[in-house]
Amino acid sequence: MYTLIPSNYLEKVYSGYLGMNIGIRLGAPVEPTIWTYERIKNTYGDITDYVKQYKNFAADDDANGPFYFLRALYDDAANRELTPNDVARAWLNYTREGVGMFWWGGYGISTEHTAYINLKKGIQAPQAGSIEQNGEIIAEQIGGQIFIDTWGLVNPGNPQKAADYGEAAARVSHDGEGILGARFFCAAISKAFETSEINAIIEAGLAQIPEDSTYAQVARAVLAFHASQPDDFRACRDMLERDWGYDKYTGVCHIIPNAGICILAMIYGQGDFNRTVEIATMCGWDTDCNAGNVGTVLGVACGVEGIAHKYRKPINDSIVMSGISGYLNILDIPTYAKELAILGYRLANEPCPESLLSSFREHEVYFDFELPGSTHNIRVSDPFFCEIKHSTEKSVQGSGSLEVTFDRMTRGEQSKIYYKPFYTRDDFSDERYSPTLAPKAFSGQKVSMNIYLDQWNGNETMGFAPYVRLATSKKEILQGYVKLVNNEWLQVEFEIPDSEGELIDEVGIVLESYSLVKYKSLGRIFIDEFRIHGKSNYTIDFNKQLINFGCVTPFAHNHGAWSLVKDAMYLMTAEPCEAYTGNYFSRDYEVSLNINPQHGPSHMVAVRAQGAMRGYHVGFDGDNEVSLYINNFGYKKLASRQFAWKFQQGYDFKVTVQGDTITLIIDGEEILQHKDETFSYGMYGVSTISAARTYFRHMKLAEI
Repeated sequence: MYTLIPSNYLEKVYSGYLGMNIGIRLGAPVEPTIWTYERIKNTYGDITDYVKQYKNFAADDDANGPFYFLRALYDDAANRELTPNDVARAWLNYTREGVGMFWWGGYGISTEHTAYINLKKGIQAPQAGSIEQNGEIIAEQIGGQIFIDTWGLVNPGNPQKAADYGEAAARVSHDGEGILGARFFCAAISKAFETSEINAIIEAGLAQIPEDSTYAQVARAVLAFHASQPDDFRACRDMLERDWGYDKYTGVCHIIPNAGICILAMIYGQGDFNRTVEIATMCGWDTDCNAGNVGTVLGVACGVEGIAHKYRKPINDSIVMSGISGYLNILDIPTYAKELAILGYRLANEPCPESLLSSFREHEVYFDFELPGSTHNIRVSDPFFCEIKHSTEKSVQGSGSLEVTFDRMTRGEQSKIYYKPFYTRDDFSDERYSPTLAPKAFSGQKVSMNIYLDQWNGNETMGFAPYVRLATSKKEILQGYVKLVNNEWLQVEFEIPDSEGELIDEVGIVLESYSLVKYKSLGRIFIDEFRIHGKSNYTIDFNKQLINFGCVTPFAHNHGAWSLVKDAMYLMTAEPCEAYTGNYFSRDYEVSLNINPQHGPSHMVAVRAQGAMRGYHVGFDGDNEVSLYINNFGYKKLASRQFAWKFQQGYDFKVTVQGDTITLIIDGEEILQHKDETFSYGMYGVSTISAARTYFRHMKLAEI
């Protein structure tokens, strides 16, 4: 039976998504308008590595869009073909208005900002992004091309369907030539699952757009130039400047000149992933977008073996987003590759392997180290003593684990080996797209892993202690030390202790040597099956939180002015607004907090929120009333009851969601209970559906 899904599909998705993010990271530091083509050339010459080293690479619009807009396949198009309006609803649901996600450059200037305002005002896609609505210049900027890579990744070996899905997504904000970039790249990515021959890949992309289109014409011009001068990409870049430059295609960042750069990079890169993303970066114009797009194509075509270690290592399998869910924003690339592959099987109507289904766990942290070279963002605190790499030599099951070499450690010397489940502003080098973050590890959960010791030297075997680190105080909470046994696997499990209101930003082990100086410990440990799982039970002490990227940690704020006032999170707003946090996939839990209303009729708790447009909101609602609302792209009151609440008085709320039942308790008395099956999981937080001022204190979350 013919199948669209290749046998190495998961690995190819992984390499494609890695390639996209490597290209983005390579190109981001030399984006226009500060960096011109000439300035890049004169400053860096022939680029052969990252030009900037980031602490951690902060969110970028080129990464945000392909991740968040694809969630339309869960929310609306789960059982049918995709439409532009499905993706438009994802725009509205996962975006914090005016912050993050994409460039908010002004209505009529930024294509994405313009489309978002149109959508918010009730103009549906594809009208919201049409030439009729916004004019040709706005509609034909580059965004139609840069947010679509994942639609190609989930449609392998089917360029027509990939192009159709890419077009549907692009039509939310773009039209005309802007749509053709989406069709071209989705088809090219899809074709790259079948062949690594770059000319065939380019032709598959061009086959999905009109031959007489400007996009096809600039592509053909580049291909013709390459045929006559195949060894000088800079001469081709000069031709693009002369014949297809920004002076001819106006707006902030038009798609046509950048389409020329993408074709140039791929044809002159000649199937070499590393050279292709380097050329795309050296050519200037929209460097991160272009290097990201060609990085996806060549990542799929070349596979992980074609991506240089110097480009993979700083990525370390991690990317940070800036959508409305702080939990989703901390993304593990191998885990996401599995999610994309599962979607690919679904869209192809082919059975997904059970091994893939069982290894993807969206509701918890689970690292199996099975994908080639995968490290899952595990780190070491002291690279002098320890170095990590992927290994196929030892594993509990399957074929992969994390290898940690320890080198000449003596008694009392230590190195932490850890996963980073949360970040603060200090962890980033620049602001970029203002990520908001919620931890992926909480008090009450369990951490488990398997550790194998292969010690080559030393008069004592190595030991370790499980630990977590608190994000604000940087205090490390260690558990008891355990000695490893050479040439044996040890199964380790520990419970994350009470963080006493702080957030947790490191989870792992402290590796320690017990050997005397003259013996020195040398060898390896292997780590496999790393998990953070189970029910969380934790508090958020606002005395111990920070203001990061304009938000109170660990919340993502949508509208309103939020601040920390002593032991409270304080809200002042002239419009409806929300603050969300927690595990995006939490189902049954109870939220406890103290609400002290200062002004306005609405002071609420949000539960099972799946974004700005989906979730439940319950609390004070007008004079002498409490109400439960559902927000499903519009608020609807589900239940209400009289309750004589007052300003400047604190009330202890407990909101429980269990099964289809939502219960509100105030000051120990059950006030409201209602059944609704619309949303079965989601974030929690606080909200208001009108102008308000409120203090929120003593927040606690307990999963049931």
